[in-house]
Amino acid sequence: MRELFYEQRRFTEIARNTGAPRDILATRLRKLEEHGLITRTQYSERPPRYEYGLTQAGRALSPVLLTLKEWGQRFLNDGPDPVKFTHTCGQTFKAQVCCAACQEPLRGDALRINN
Repeated sequence: MRELFYEQRRFTEIARNTGAPRDILATRLRKLEEHGLITRTQYSERPPRYEYGLTQAGRALSPVLLTLKEWGQRFLNDGPDPVKFTHTCGQTFKAQVCCAACQEPLRGDALRINN
């Protein structure tokens, strides 16, 4: 999903960037397609080759992916952020989860489960 979000559409690009074995990647792509998160479009008949794209449901996962990216950058990566996004306002985008009512950023201790 991350690679498609980064506009890597072809199997070879996805395999190269993820390091996933071809058989495992093919199985995962099929499952994502079966669940309606990605589409597969043939771009070559001989040999048969396909491009992949995100469906509306797949694109709806972008807040989740961006939040996971921010977490990984904060806790797992010591170097500079390898992928940055610019928001339509012109500023560098940084994902943040906020309360829809008060706009306060979410802290780990700010939630409780309603029974």
